Amino acid sequence: MNRQGAVGALLDIYEQAITDLQDIIKTIPDNVLTHIIDEKTTDEDCKSIQNILSHVVSSGYSYAISIHNLKGYNMQRPDKIFHVTIAEYLKDLMNVFIFTENVFREIKDNELEQFDDSLKIKTGWGQLYDIEQLTEHAIVHILRHKRQIEKIKSSQLN
Repeated sequence: MNRQGAVGALLDIYEQAITDLQDIIKTIPDNVLTHIIDEKTTDEDCKSIQNILSHVVSSGYSYAISIHNLKGYNMQRPDKIFHVTIAEYLKDLMNVFIFTENVFREIKDNELEQFDDSLKIKTGWGQLYDIEQLTEHAIVHILRHKRQIEKIKSSQLN
């Protein structure tokens, strides 16, 4: 994790966030994945650890595909997949990073920040981000769900 430049720094930090999430989830027993952890939530992505991890993986691909499509591609976000083992999520998280790293092979440091809204990415929730902002959002997204899973582990799995 010693990539060069601003793109390299973003990828290093993203990889570290994914690695940290993997470290947190690798000790979760497979039979706990589908347990409902929040009976009251209306957010389907937060009902179980399985839902959270499927959401994180799906979102990771979505962010990278949005950046990829900024270069003129028309790739579609893959369907959300629900696994029954932690090992499958560990692999998926690594594949999200590998995919993102490949997308960034076409990104130069001077393309990260854009002040012209017409050169920004419109997210599914309606905000405009440049590549740097969307990547920072992707990193924080992982960190927020890592925190969520840590809280679940400490309160419900001990």
